[in-house]
Amino acid sequence: MRKIIFTLSLFCLLIFTLSLYSQNRNGHISQEEFRNKQKEYIIKKAELTQEEAEKFFPFYFELQDKKAEYNKEVWSNIRKGNQDNTTESEYSKITEDIIKTKITIDKLELEYLEKYKKILSPKKIFNVQRAEMRFHRDLIKEFHKKKK
Repeated sequence: MRKIIFTLSLFCLLIFTLSLYSQNRNGHISQEEFRNKQKEYIIKKAELTQEEAEKFFPFYFELQDKKAEYNKEVWSNIRKGNQDNTTESEYSKITEDIIKTKITIDKLELEYLEKYKKILSPKKIFNVQRAEMRFHRDLIKEFHKKKK
């Protein structure tokens, strides 16, 4: 259960960060620009070689795209729960569906972990995960600084 809560929290952080970062003072930046910044950050922090990065990031962004589709399902379910006429049994189904979707995302993460292992050492995979979390944390900090 903790893993599900952690994954849900991490996902929400990712979605929040993407939405924050997709806007700047001049308007919006494209998904490509966002991904380029994310890629540069991860390469630097995880100390990936150019060859490793070239092999790794197509899988990484493929996974992000698949997770985004599942996350749309989660948000769709959450919106269903915001309706005033939602019944207790509907809330129960919504909650269960959200958790099942998160489990599917976790399984997808494990599937891609196996792909990553063919490209990167376990230490570098760990460093990528840590860099990804730091990237999102740094973006949130940057957003709050600009807001002040």
